[in-house]
Amino acid sequence: MNFALTEDQKMVQDMARDFAKSKIEPVAMALDESHEFPEKLIKEMGELGLMGVNIPEEYGGAGFDTVSYSLAVMEIAKGCSSFAVTMSVNHLVCEIIRLYGSEENKQKYLVPLASGEALGAFCLTEPQAGSDAQNQKTTAKLSGDDYILNGKKAYITNGTYSNVFIVTAVTSDKDAPKKEISAFLVEKDAEGLILGKPEHKMGQCASNTIEVTLENVRVPVANMLAGTNGFKVMMNGLNSGRIGIASLCCGLSMAALDEALAYAAERKAFGKPLNRLPVIQDKIAEMGTLLEASKLMTLNAAFVKDSGSNYAKTASMAKYFAAENCLKIVDEALQIHGGNGYVREYKIEKLYRDARITSIYEGTSEIQKVVIARQMIR
Repeated sequence: MNFALTEDQKMVQDMARDFAKSKIEPVAMALDESHEFPEKLIKEMGELGLMGVNIPEEYGGAGFDTVSYSLAVMEIAKGCSSFAVTMSVNHLVCEIIRLYGSEENKQKYLVPLASGEALGAFCLTEPQAGSDAQNQKTTAKLSGDDYILNGKKAYITNGTYSNVFIVTAVTSDKDAPKKEISAFLVEKDAEGLILGKPEHKMGQCASNTIEVTLENVRVPVANMLAGTNGFKVMMNGLNSGRIGIASLCCGLSMAALDEALAYAAERKAFGKPLNRLPVIQDKIAEMGTLLEASKLMTLNAAFVKDSGSNYAKTASMAKYFAAENCLKIVDEALQIHGGNGYVREYKIEKLYRDARITSIYEGTSEIQKVVIARQMIR
């Protein structure tokens, strides 16, 4: 097997790394304090092609492969995971429209999303439907040439700043033997679309997360994606999104390991630098090994997706493995910092808070194992 990156992949990686170091890292701590969404910098990412890395050029994207996208997310997440999750969710929306949108949908919505002119949000989670994604309460009723949507969506990333929302809703009658779920493209200025206040979160504070309410929102039939196969739309979207979040976990872990290495080199205990103590070397060795394994699994999932094969299992494995290892790596990095790691003066404190959500969003670690097992048991 050839693990060497192509010239295009290295170019995308270098571009993302340079942007993260020059534009994101200098402001990441301040944005965490202020909870401010970095709208201007997200626009700049779009101008560089980072909001549609693996979307074809004909639809506004940069035209690279999923491996390039994964590498880019890792570098952006190393700078700040808030930027990376904004990027990842926008890519998820782009992928869904690319797969299931009509040509008119692609020209109207995908082109501006992939080119960075617009931002997208994925509205799946509801107050009572997180891991149990089929327990949707939002409804869509046909009325002439439109569907009327009513319901509430929770924890919607990018919500305040999005131009288009992919919204899942039940289209079957409540007495139907089987629940049918559909997905719709809803524009930000649709009458009855109500955007809630940004959530005040524990971590990833510069990403935007809100509640979205739909009150008799009228959506054209043409904006329905894949008819009543909305559950397939959701699952394929999440499969793609899991590669993005796995990549984010790797980037966040890279940042934590860098912080631990730098601190262990300068901090002294028992008359020598921490990195000369066997107990610290043991931690560093384990952290580095777990990170390398996470990166390989994540890039493999991206490679399998690019090959055109079924990548549901590899994506879930990568997301589960990278997220769980991210929590371990960041925890050990904070442990190396000792008491200093618990105060906000040190970056590791922010990374610790940022990491906690990674085993929850885009499917919890428990759900990933359900998906993996179902793919294995035939």
